[in-house]
Amino acid sequence: EQVRSVALRIRSGQVLLNYPAWNPMAPFGGYKRSGNGREYGIHGFEEYLEIKAIVGFG
Repeated sequence: EQVRSVALRIRSGQVLLNYPAWNPMAPFGGYKRSGNGREYGIHGFEEYLEIKAIVGFG
């Protein structure tokens, strides 16, 4: 439990605890200028999307 408490206070984009397997859905990137956006996962994907509404078809 102490390791999670410390991990929550570290200002970085990703903290690995006990050598977990690589997760392609986990956001990758840092804080401030070292992490403009996020790679992988939904956060990186959303950087390339634009919102569009199509109303009144049905």
